[in-house]
Amino acid sequence: MLGNNGNVSVLFVCMGNICRSPTAEGVFRYFVNEAGLGEKITVDSAGTHAYHVGEPPDRRAMAAAERRGMPLAGLKARRVVDDDFERFDYIIAMDEDNLMRLKEQSTDEYRDKISLFLSFSVDAETEVPDPYYGGSAGFERVLDLVEKASRGLLETLS
Repeated sequence: MLGNNGNVSVLFVCMGNICRSPTAEGVFRYFVNEAGLGEKITVDSAGTHAYHVGEPPDRRAMAAAERRGMPLAGLKARRVVDDDFERFDYIIAMDEDNLMRLKEQSTDEYRDKISLFLSFSVDAETEVPDPYYGGSAGFERVLDLVEKASRGLLETLS
């Protein structure tokens, strides 16, 4: 839900911050702006590992999102830092492994901010699969899952 000041911040997290979490950032930002809430909801993404810091999203993720009119241009990978746990209202992991890593990195006072992205979806699936080692169909599947969960998250926040 929107915070006391009417604003809320969301951080999407995957492993390297070049496939799933920037896709979630771009898609969710698109839905936020479509709903006219761009001034109220801050969106960012990060990775639990520093493999790709400073790099743009994977070209396949960018192409898939662009085909749906949800560009990821301008995003750069970064790693989750300790300040993120205080700064963001929602810290949303793409899978169980990254959820566990986030909970290990955070302190007790922030653990209730951390959740799985697909918990906001009507789908029975619990994880957004990592498409990095697969083909383009994996990136399309990620987009399908991310779009559904983004709608659910936006409904939760509104």
